[in-house]
Amino acid sequence: MTGSTRILVTGHNGYIGSVMVPLLQCAGYEVVGLDTGYFRGCTLGASTTSVPAISKDLRAIEPSDLAGIEAVIHLAALSNDPIGNLNPNWTREINAEGTVRLAEMAKAAGVRRFLFSSSCIMYGMSEASVVDETAPLAPQTEYARSKVVAEEALRAMADDRFSPVYCRNGTVYGFSPRMRFDTVLNNFMGSAFTTGRVEVHSDGTPWRPVVHVEDVARYFRLMLEAPRGDVHNEAFNMGVDSLNLQVREIAEIAAEAVPGAQLVLMPQPGADQRTYRADFTKFSRTFPNFEFRWTARKGAQDLYQALCSIALRHEDFTDKRFTRLRWLNHLLETRALDDNLHWQIEQQNVA
Repeated sequence: MTGSTRILVTGHNGYIGSVMVPLLQCAGYEVVGLDTGYFRGCTLGASTTSVPAISKDLRAIEPSDLAGIEAVIHLAALSNDPIGNLNPNWTREINAEGTVRLAEMAKAAGVRRFLFSSSCIMYGMSEASVVDETAPLAPQTEYARSKVVAEEALRAMADDRFSPVYCRNGTVYGFSPRMRFDTVLNNFMGSAFTTGRVEVHSDGTPWRPVVHVEDVARYFRLMLEAPRGDVHNEAFNMGVDSLNLQVREIAEIAAEAVPGAQLVLMPQPGADQRTYRADFTKFSRTFPNFEFRWTARKGAQDLYQALCSIALRHEDFTDKRFTRLRWLNHLLETRALDDNLHWQIEQQNVA
């Protein structure tokens, strides 16, 4: 595909989409966004995402929304385990059933490539020391299960006219206009910057493959442009081996990036012990010339400079707008959203 391709990016106003859309625009793509707007007001810094957009719930998409679209980058989802635990039905309806419905309409509309933003979290508490794309999927949460269900359904839809690709992301970090402080490195950096402390509540041994949000945007473009034979109906762990880090290592990197910050180990019962160390051989073998520009250390230093530039305050770091579960709860409590996560009041009035 070339830069003149008209593509639909779902979730374009989200954490990843806000970084990805400008990159695609700079490459010459004609981007159309689709977003229900849950996190439209959750902005930290200047937003550069400005594209023709469909303001619609993923569950309400119609065939006409796909008219003229040549490729889909599907980012939209309820984005983490805590939200999935809040009400499993929401995650099933939006992440799994919504994805399948979108893909069916895309296929019927003649969309040839469908990039699905999946997750390495699908491997769960794997018994394997390192998991590649052939490892058994052992999802531990509704969010992880929704990714498995969606991948399986998309795989069954693949044919010579419709080419899905499954991009299994690691734990994403880095500055975005629609910032999140509920991912591990972002959280450690926000705490270090505003309190001078990085607190680790697990024993620090779980593994996380971390990846910078800008590299995520770049490899989605790579998948968009790759020869069909390289990616058709294939899953890829998206990363490089050096990005597999233990939580304690990530915390140390955050503490080193912020002058004067201290690392504090505070193991607590019930702390998150999910661990998954991804094997990225398939990706590097298929795309030997792709370079991940960001190491965790370099990314943490860049994030420190970004937080300095906006003079991040503790009240910003702890603001409900930048933790997905807390913001969604706010929309529910204020009745901006009903019990099925449909808007009840005008989005622009939500604050």
